[in-house]
Amino acid sequence: MTQIEPIYDKKCECIICKKTFTTKKLRSRFIKVTSYDTDFCPLYASDELNPILYHVNVCPHCGFSSTDDFNPYFPPGAVEDIQSKVCAQWVPHDFGQKRRVTDAIKTYKLAIYCSLLKKEKHIVVAGTYMRLAWLYRLLENTDQENRFMKLAMDAYLNSYMESDFKGTQVSEVRVLYLIGELARRTHHNDQAVKYFSKVIEQQNRTVETGIIEMAKERWYDIREEQKSAKITKNIS
Repeated sequence: MTQIEPIYDKKCECIICKKTFTTKKLRSRFIKVTSYDTDFCPLYASDELNPILYHVNVCPHCGFSSTDDFNPYFPPGAVEDIQSKVCAQWVPHDFGQKRRVTDAIKTYKLAIYCSLLKKEKHIVVAGTYMRLAWLYRLLENTDQENRFMKLAMDAYLNSYMESDFKGTQVSEVRVLYLIGELARRTHHNDQAVKYFSKVIEQQNRTVETGIIEMAKERWYDIREEQKSAKITKNIS
């Protein structure tokens, strides 16, 4: 009996150059999450069997990089922009093999660049920044993790302001919570309190009670930290 491998080849067609290529994906039955961080970062039982490593599809022929969250629609001028700024500069490289964290980081940076040229929704750009921050967390590179968390926070803010998360799987409560949590993690406590408060205000209008509780816990943590800092300051 043939053994089913966790990682398999998925056939893709590039929406820019129309050529086909394969990229690795993980079979869902092999993905085991042990816990989640407070910003929903999943912690997996195996470092190698981490689907975040394979989230981005990179065309080896032209370099166009995307995720399954990208919209197939291209606004006027976007294809030409990508062709001149990505495809014309592309040195052929195949990311369709097993990926290490460092390989995956390169694919996310390519996908972010393509998403900005394509004028992809803020909610999609935010999710891509977020996963990139998580990869830097795995490497314990705090500076880069913070850099991309701040970019994710700005993109979530833009998504909230323009309501472009509507029609996606990401709810308003989750967007508000993520803005608050990313603000907290990047030491913008006033902004964090503001957005956690917005989450808590929705407690009678949402079924996502778990997120309401998380917001209350984070809000309480910040208040306790501020009290401790104040006491320490007064003592010194």
